Amino acid sequence: MENNNNEPNNERLDFIRQIVADDIENGVNDSRVHTRFPPEPNGYLHIGHAKSICLNYGIAAEFGGKFNLRFDDTNPCKEEQEYVDSIIEDVRWLGADWQGRLLFGSDYFQQMYDWAVDLIKKGKAYVCDLTAEETRAHRGTLTEPGKNSPYRDRSVEENLDLFERMKNGEFPDGSKTLKAKIDMASPNVNLRDPVMYRILHASHHRTGDAWNIYPMYDWAHGLEDSIEGITHSICTLEFENHRPLYDWFIDALEIYHPRQIEFARLNLTYTMMSKRKLLQLVKDKHVSGWDDSRMPTLSGMRRRGFSPEAIRSFCKTIGVNKFNSTVDYALLEHCLRQHLNATSPRVMAVLNPLKVVITNYPEGEVDELDAVNNPEDVSAGTRKVPFGKELYVERDDFMEEPPRKFFRLAPGREVRLRYAYFITCNEVIKDADGNITELHCTYDPATRGGDAPDGRKVKATLHWVSAEHALDAEVRLYDHLFTKENPEETEDGQDFTANLNPDSLKVLSGCKIEPSVANTKPLDRCQFERLGYFCTDKDSTPGKLVFNKTVGLKDTWAKIQKKQ
Repeated sequence: MENNNNEPNNERLDFIRQIVADDIENGVNDSRVHTRFPPEPNGYLHIGHAKSICLNYGIAAEFGGKFNLRFDDTNPCKEEQEYVDSIIEDVRWLGADWQGRLLFGSDYFQQMYDWAVDLIKKGKAYVCDLTAEETRAHRGTLTEPGKNSPYRDRSVEENLDLFERMKNGEFPDGSKTLKAKIDMASPNVNLRDPVMYRILHASHHRTGDAWNIYPMYDWAHGLEDSIEGITHSICTLEFENHRPLYDWFIDALEIYHPRQIEFARLNLTYTMMSKRKLLQLVKDKHVSGWDDSRMPTLSGMRRRGFSPEAIRSFCKTIGVNKFNSTVDYALLEHCLRQHLNATSPRVMAVLNPLKVVITNYPEGEVDELDAVNNPEDVSAGTRKVPFGKELYVERDDFMEEPPRKFFRLAPGREVRLRYAYFITCNEVIKDADGNITELHCTYDPATRGGDAPDGRKVKATLHWVSAEHALDAEVRLYDHLFTKENPEETEDGQDFTANLNPDSLKVLSGCKIEPSVANTKPLDRCQFERLGYFCTDKDSTPGKLVFNKTVGLKDTWAKIQKKQ
């Protein structure tokens, strides 16, 4: 995401970058560019936030501007330090650099209060005693105007007195609010005397008990941008109807005016993007936590094995626009595979092991074979993998009575073992119940490395591990967390959790993996040959390795594109 040039690296600019480029050319704000990512610390970031981070930081980097990470922490009832810490980690992991500009809306509480007093003095704000329910009733509807509060015409002196007493904690929660005096008949409901402050006797994660009143999001948001000198305040489409209110506040205060631009938020198939509903999944223990590998949170995706490069590539691919649409999850996986294929070391692992005994292989002998670490990267070199008399192969790679198009191992059939030898199955060993317990095979010593001197061909190459040297591992396989492309689509009266996929997690124990991964660390990524891309989980220990399946090898998006 780094680019210190003053020119964007896109040949064709999206509509937001074009606005920024035009502003620079026209000398708006002295051709400054200053963006921000303004999360509320009331949950963990998800893939939708990544789009905003990449957009805001990307624009700042491409145009030689500045980027702030600024927390909109105006609601102490829902905010926690845990969320602040996780957001900082996620933004940093994604590659955005705020260069020391880590800021908080709570830093500006006093300034916001002073500005509220200024509006009261101008006759543009008043203290209202209506309850929340009464306020809703007075607000009107989309087709009917609202009606004035009976407290709307209080004197400036009375409003100043009441507002200061609200700040000092003299009144109970919910008993009074400070409202802007705008227009109860406005066709834009947001301009019908919106609440600026509410009374909350609640401790704030940064300011403690210093305040008994807290600013509403709509009052604080534009002011924070103004204080920080943000040039381009980039928001999602749901804030478009709020822009006239932000403009009204800034114009009434006669302070610096950022330019707000709206874009469509990210919607992804099989994915829930509501922080409130993701919190519900965590609290109701449908998942193990915010970083559960099935969650669309950045921490969950990181734990599963997603790379920041893949997420940035995805965000660049989908671009930005002005209309809502839903992106196929397969495109995200496509971007992920492209990066992992180029960067992931290869490893051989057997998830459902079936023992193979090489009957003509010398007892006690171990052959060290050369295996390629990454065919996409010559500089990755090779590693040694041990080969012995007893091996494990995938149970699915053998059939006693194979159908016509099954080319893998079967009685009397010869196949190649990756990097090793040709082997032929001669005997199938079963237990008393008729279950296959092991295969007896012979190998051809002349085929070391995987080719026959006489030029004979085989139709299948299998992965394997040495039974003597294999490490035990637990492997977690994941599917979509929801069964429907739109998780919100439910039958009458059902909660979205009715669409949870009961098969979204499958845990395999007794898996076998080659010894080269003995020192693997959490978040290490690799490709299990023929099986997919995997990541070492944080639960992994030297005595019990745990791997998460990140994504399979089959690229469904490429197939979709080919059909189209």
